[in-house]
Amino acid sequence: MNPIINGIPISYILGLAGILFSIGVLGVLIRRNIVIIFMSVELILNSVNLVFVTFSKALSHISGETVVFFVMAIAAAEAAVGLALVIAIFRHKKSTNVDELQSMKW
Repeated sequence: MNPIINGIPISYILGLAGILFSIGVLGVLIRRNIVIIFMSVELILNSVNLVFVTFSKALSHISGETVVFFVMAIAAAEAAVGLALVIAIFRHKKSTNVDELQSMKW
């Protein structure tokens, strides 16, 4: 395993991915706006993608990059469906605050 990728140590890249993941988790747990929550979930997925690409390059194996492709496809579908739900909820409730959405009844 190569401990340096293009002049950057793996520990720096993994540290960045850990920071991004932590920011995403805090965003999901603390924020109440549903759009910010979706952005935080995307940040979590991107930090995991960074880890996959890092180990894929370090091990000179393409399987990590293949997983990243599928994670990106799932993230795009999640964003499309999530934004459609946000728009539908906003049209009905006139708010994107998660605390005001106590039930799925219209």
